[in-house]
Amino acid sequence: MTFRCKNWILYKNKIILENGSKRTIYFFSKYRPNKGESCDLPKGFIVKINERTGLPFLRKDKFVKDQYLSPYQ
Repeated sequence: MTFRCKNWILYKNKIILENGSKRTIYFFSKYRPNKGESCDLPKGFIVKINERTGLPFLRKDKFVKDQYLSPYQ
C-alpha cells in the first residue's frame, strides 16, 4: 500500500551507514524519487505537518508503541 498525505507520498529507502549497519529511512515526496519505493505508514509512527513549510514528516508516537506491549512482558 501507499501512504499519502495531501499531495505527498511516503517512500522508504534502505541505506548502509559508515559502520556497515543497515537502516531504513522514510521520506515524503511529490514526485517519484530515483531511489526508494512507496510504502505504508510504519507502525509506531504518526504524521506531523511542519507549520512553516507545510512539509509532512514522521514522528514516533509513544502511545502507539505502548499499545503493542503485552501485559505479560
